[in-house]
Amino acid sequence: MKKGRVTIKDIARELNIAPSTVSRALNDHPAIKKETKDAVKALAEALDYQPNLLALNLLQKKSNTIGVIVPEITGHFFSAIITGIQDVIVDSEYNIMICLSNESYEEELTIVKRLSKIQIDGVLVAPSSETKNFDHFRRLQKSGIPVVVFDRDCPGLEADKVLVDDYFGAFQAVDYLIGTGCKKIAHLGGPLNLSTTEQRLQGYLDALEKNKVPIKRDHIVHVPGFSHKDAVKATKRLLELPERPDAIFAYNDKIAISAMHIAKKTGLQIPEEVSVIGFDDEPHSSFITPSLSTVWQPVYSMGMLSARILLSHLKNQNTALDFRKEVFKPELVIRASSR
Repeated sequence: MKKGRVTIKDIARELNIAPSTVSRALNDHPAIKKETKDAVKALAEALDYQPNLLALNLLQKKSNTIGVIVPEITGHFFSAIITGIQDVIVDSEYNIMICLSNESYEEELTIVKRLSKIQIDGVLVAPSSETKNFDHFRRLQKSGIPVVVFDRDCPGLEADKVLVDDYFGAFQAVDYLIGTGCKKIAHLGGPLNLSTTEQRLQGYLDALEKNKVPIKRDHIVHVPGFSHKDAVKATKRLLELPERPDAIFAYNDKIAISAMHIAKKTGLQIPEEVSVIGFDDEPHSSFITPSLSTVWQPVYSMGMLSARILLSHLKNQNTALDFRKEVFKPELVIRASSR
């Protein structure tokens, strides 16, 4: 027997039968005798034969692969979502291919084109912060490839969506700050193009309005990205205002932690002089000093549900299923960074 990967032809040669007979025996074809099936399967096991799924998938015009497009995986948020996706997909016939857009619309376009060329079976996507046009996702759908959008909405795109009620989470956070006596609450918002940015900003504004707290436009500053360094200039700008904020509601935990760092460097006491609340409840948020108050999101569950919805489409390809929009409720987590 030759070295290397064992093929159907190798088994056929050893048993002196046709390769087509081996193939049918491995697939339990009723026309093949039981003795032949047993002999073929015994030899296949002895030689550790593994079927060439790539070739089989090409014949069936499918890849048995699901594409997962995310902006990044270095932080807890998207890695936890991917874990939820994987824990559902692992029990199916599908594999997952993780693709990073790096918050770039152009890279996202390239990824979608490449996935189409390899006959991807379905796509799970959190669009980049630059993405304003969703025609590339519509082209996937027109090709018969189901698309499930998670975390970040794609307004106007008809697709399955698994989201979090960002408005509710922001409203709860700001309403709580007002209830503790804060009256000059600033908002470090995310990049302007995102649905999550818009909804958290609206929750912030409505909470102020509900409590008859004046809205100060110079207390709203949007950061260019999602990292610690992206919040430095914005936080300094807020803390240098003549009417300095007594609280900061930040788009995410990284921005909130950066804001706390800058505030402490300027000599401010947290939460006595400035309260801080983030969003996401990343694992490290409870271990910093002071521990960060934040808004918890069920990111693992979001990944699991997104995968289950996509699998339901793949299992019912001949049945038109209605698009689903599932929205999880976040929860406010109060720690030491707020009064």
